[in-house]
Amino acid sequence: MDVLNLLDPTSALIVVSGTFLATILRAGLDDFLVTVRTVWRRGRKDFDPEPLRSELARLVQDVQSDGLLRMKTHQFDDPAFDDAAMRMIKSRSFEAFERRLDYHKAHRQAATRKAVATLHNAADNAPTFGLAGTLIALSQLPTDSSGAGMNAALAGAVLTTLYGLLLSHLIFHPVAEAVKRASDYEEQARSDLQRWAHDQFEDAKAANYASSTVVPLNPHKDEPLSDLMVARTPVHLPEDEDASA
Repeated sequence: MDVLNLLDPTSALIVVSGTFLATILRAGLDDFLVTVRTVWRRGRKDFDPEPLRSELARLVQDVQSDGLLRMKTHQFDDPAFDDAAMRMIKSRSFEAFERRLDYHKAHRQAATRKAVATLHNAADNAPTFGLAGTLIALSQLPTDSSGAGMNAALAGAVLTTLYGLLLSHLIFHPVAEAVKRASDYEEQARSDLQRWAHDQFEDAKAANYASSTVVPLNPHKDEPLSDLMVARTPVHLPEDEDASA
C-alpha cells in the first residue's frame, strides 16, 4: 500500500476547516479560545508540585518566625500562589490566602470543563464533515464515466470519511481525556499543598497567640481564683447605740 495515496489536501481541508468552523459556531469563540489556551498549557509541561512545596515551606517558616506583619514577599512562579501570597501579606490574614487559592481553583476547573466539552464537540463534528466531504466528492463524479475521473472522485469520498474518523477518535477524544487527567492530577496536588499550608498556618497562629497572651501569676495559691477576683475592702460595722449616746 502506498501511503502517499492516503494524502489528499482538498479532502483534509474540507474536513478540518468544517470541523473547526462548526465547533466555533456551537461552542462560541470565547470557549474555543479557552480550549486553545488550556490545551497549550497542558501540553507544554506537566504540573510539578515540588518547586511550589519548597517555596511554600519557606513561606510557612517566615510566618512562624516573623509573623504576618514582618514577612517578605515570596515568588512562586505560579500565578495562583503568587496572588494568594500577595493577598495574605496585604490583608494580614491567613483566610485571604485560602480564598484566593479557591478562586483560582474554580477558574481553572471552569476552563478545563469548557476545554473538555469543546474538544468532545469537535470530535462529534469531525465525522459529520467527513460525510459531507464524501457527498461533495461523489457530486464530482464524471458524467461520461471516464476511469480517471471516477477513481479520483471515489478516492476523495473515501478519504474524507477516513479523515473525519481519524480526527475524531485519534485526536479530539484522546486530547480531551488527556486534558481532564492532567487537570485532575494538578488539582489533587494543589489541594494537598493547600491542606498542608492550612495546618501549618493554624499551628503558627496558635503559637503566636500563645506567645502574646500574658497569664497573671496567682500569689494566693491556697485561695480559689474567684475569691481573688472579689475586691478586698474593709467592712464598717454600725457603732453601738450606747456608745453613741
